[in-house]
Amino acid sequence: MQHHDTPSQPAAAAGALRAEPAVAERPRPLAPPRLRSPDLFGNAVEIEIEHDAQVYRLRKTSLGKLILTK
Repeated sequence: MQHHDTPSQPAAAAGALRAEPAVAERPRPLAPPRLRSPDLFGNAVEIEIEHDAQVYRLRKTSLGKLILTK
């Protein structure tokens, strides 16, 4: 008895019979963490943030805006 490794259908026809995979839904991006400025500042007007061995200053202005400087 001989065994043949030939497909029962031509490759093109076999591909046509396969169901297309469902398009995967993209995962929803996670919302970034939210910090409240009063929780960061407390009673201070300026705080320091260390990032990659650099110190940044986050300051509240008299108009209630925030300024980040290096």
